[in-house]
Amino acid sequence: MYPDIGIKKAPPTVPSELIQYIKSGTNFVIAGHKEPDGDCVGSQLALRSALLRLGKKAVVCSEGPFARKELSKYFDLFTASPAEEDKIDAKAIIVDCIGIERTGILKEFLGKMPFAIIDHHECVTHPPSTPEAPVFVDADSPSCTLLVEKVIAALDLEMTDEEANLLFFGLCTDTGFFRHLTKDNADVFEAAAKMIRHGASPKDTYRNIYGRKSLKSRILIGQILSGTESHFDGRLLISYETLENFTDYGFENRDSEILNQLLQSIEGVEAIVIIRQELADNCTVSLRSIDKIDVAQIAVSFGGGGHKNASGLTMQGSIPYIKQIMLESFSKFFV
Repeated sequence: MYPDIGIKKAPPTVPSELIQYIKSGTNFVIAGHKEPDGDCVGSQLALRSALLRLGKKAVVCSEGPFARKELSKYFDLFTASPAEEDKIDAKAIIVDCIGIERTGILKEFLGKMPFAIIDHHECVTHPPSTPEAPVFVDADSPSCTLLVEKVIAALDLEMTDEEANLLFFGLCTDTGFFRHLTKDNADVFEAAAKMIRHGASPKDTYRNIYGRKSLKSRILIGQILSGTESHFDGRLLISYETLENFTDYGFENRDSEILNQLLQSIEGVEAIVIIRQELADNCTVSLRSIDKIDVAQIAVSFGGGGHKNASGLTMQGSIPYIKQIMLESFSKFFV
């Protein structure tokens, strides 16, 4: 989420190999990364809709969990593993994901079939399994749904109302409802306008992403904020969600988007670390930066990934242990 959005070069066009890969197939498995967000889910479902309109068979797969409240209504459309009949002569398309390693348990069957990748992350590390399974990557694109929209157009299809809403949902998720765009992104607003003309509703999308929150979610944000630490003269903020917080409030009351907004609004802040203890010896780490700091460098060095200004990783250890590692990792940016 939230790539370094200023577009510096002409965006790539949809590879003809990808269009041929789709047109020549009849059965598809559309996969995304584990712990999906709106961009991943929107990309998968919009692409599935387009393939079904072409007369293809297609299923969407995700390990989950569908932790974000705005994703709950899509949960029943996904499966953790396709049925055996869905795997027969199937091709896979992996979206919003650098390769099969980020798909979690899905990689067990994805590695046995040809797959293509549609992604907007900078470090696609896993090559396609066969030459005819291409990669369509644009690291300057603010969302994967923008790339899927291009694929739909390249297939000579007009967006349906459903597809427009799914694509707009993913775009708004990954741009923070356009807060992270720059003066170089007129083309993104043009794409958004196209989605709106085809039926996407900004009002409904905003309410879906940012509305319907529980009181407990706001109390949890307050607890995390109260424990925030300032380092390097306020340029780095580190917050924590303890195992006790996780047990008391659960996945459904997390609200990373608002928490990041609040921390990023503090004067002088250049980067943010949020450490969440999921198990006694395991934590997830969310990394955000305002502008110049490339947090993806840190995430990738610990087996994670993401964008220059928004990345994440999973690490074994306690909160104090991981905090010290993060301080050491960020120190090079603040010398």
